[in-house]
Amino acid sequence: MNQNVVSGLPRFTVGNAAPGFAELRASNLGVRLAVSADELDAVQALRYQVFYGEMGAKADAATSASHRDCDEFDAIADHLLVVDHDLGEGASSVVGTYRLIREEPALKFGRFYSEGEYDISMLKDFPGRTLELGRSCTAEAYRSRSVMQLLWRGIAAYVFHYGIDLMFGCASLAGTDPDALAGELTYLATHHMAPEAIRPRALPSRYVEMRRTDPEEVNPKQALLRLPPLVKGYLRLGGFVGEGAVIDHQFNTTDISIVVQTDLVTDKYYRHYEREAR
Repeated sequence: MNQNVVSGLPRFTVGNAAPGFAELRASNLGVRLAVSADELDAVQALRYQVFYGEMGAKADAATSASHRDCDEFDAIADHLLVVDHDLGEGASSVVGTYRLIREEPALKFGRFYSEGEYDISMLKDFPGRTLELGRSCTAEAYRSRSVMQLLWRGIAAYVFHYGIDLMFGCASLAGTDPDALAGELTYLATHHMAPEAIRPRALPSRYVEMRRTDPEEVNPKQALLRLPPLVKGYLRLGGFVGEGAVIDHQFNTTDISIVVQTDLVTDKYYRHYEREAR
């Protein structure tokens, strides 16, 4: 595998991209994997803009100096891109991203990102191929249902290509006061808890109870509407949540664990792509 080195970390080039994983197009927009160090740099710049510039994440000195959101997991991940061809090609066209970490590189590296917040031992023992999703964001002008659907088409194609059986990751609700999110957290814990066999649990030192109020006092429709679009997208795909929330003070968020079995992914994404591929 070819690698570049950026900021002291190994970076993939074309060698990391899934063979045969072609760009999917929707008018001027496309979704594909990053294939160069420049595109990875654009991903990290976009993440910095969204997470630190807009969402109030707290940057350390290195992050402030570089204006990049990066960590050691970027080097072992595939980076799904939404590109706008009207803006040009390559790095200049990147307007959205999703970080995808497959089981094989994570095991070689020694851990998944989620293990900093959750006990995912039951997922690592899952009898099938797993994929960790994370670090999703889009530029402000591209936060629409159509762009989110395009991202999910890309994930579905990736899932189909690698034969992924289960997806998981951490999703975020804005803010670090769980009581301000009592309705949303209680709704998720009451209606979308993962089966015990695939249920991550927040690490004891970080565990925050999700059932923060009487479920009878929570209006499910209103709670669902208040959830971030990404979380609602997971739920539409038949996703579940793990047990316990985690406060991430650096990123100014309350995190939840998400688990999606790909045999539950709707026709709109996975099965649709499967038919196209055939």
